[in-house]
Order: sequence, then C-alpha cells, then structure tokens
Amino acid sequence: MSMSIKWNALAQTAGISFVVTVAVVTVFAVGIMALSHREAAVAAGSPGKGTAALAGASVCFAACAAVVLYGLSLIAA
Repeated sequence: MSMSIKWNALAQTAGISFVVTVAVVTVFAVGIMALSHREAAVAAGSPGKGTAALAGASVCFAACAAVVLYGLSLIAA
C-alpha cells in the first residue's frame, strides 16, 4: 500500500489559511483602532464621531466572529 501526498492541495490550503489569518488579524486590529478613536472622540466631547467609530468597530468584530464561526462549521461538518 502506497501513500501519496497531494502537494499542490497542501500548498493551496496553507496559502489560503495564511491569507485568511492575516486578513482576520488586520480587521481585528482596525476594530481595536476604531475603539481607541471612539474613546478619544468621547473624551474630546464629540459624540457623533464616537458613534461612527463604535459602529465601525462593531462591523469589524462582527466580521471576525463570522469568519471564526464559518471555520468552526467547516471543522464540525
């Protein structure tokens, strides 16, 4: 019995995993940055900018959560 590794498929999987990981980390960092901008806006007395920053951070964190849940669903399937 001979085992054969599909190196092309392995390389594609590793490459896609790397790209998705970098993208999720980047989006999460943007969310953290938006939260810090919100705190600065609230401290400066500009609640409108703080609300927009909070909305942006929420979108970033929701996107990260969606990617994580998708990954978990792939593992569970």
